[in-house]
Amino acid sequence: MKRIKLSEYNPGMGMLIDVQHPEDYMKNPTLGSINIYADKLLFNSKDYLDFSKKYYIVCNKGHLSGRVVAYLEYLGYNVTQVMR
Repeated sequence: MKRIKLSEYNPGMGMLIDVQHPEDYMKNPTLGSINIYADKLLFNSKDYLDFSKKYYIVCNKGHLSGRVVAYLEYLGYNVTQVMR
């Protein structure tokens, strides 16, 4: 699993997706990210992601984003976990 620190991310690298629950995202959003809750992303990845693009996945503590990245990587997406 690829990982980077949030301080290493820049928007030119690819889309930053915060997978926190929307209520948690509203309390603690990641600057420059879009919010797609983990369950929505995992069960409907084809609706949100493109196999030809790079995605950077973040959450508040790293546990949820790690699970999401592992699964999306298994499906063949180019994803990297971003650690706060």
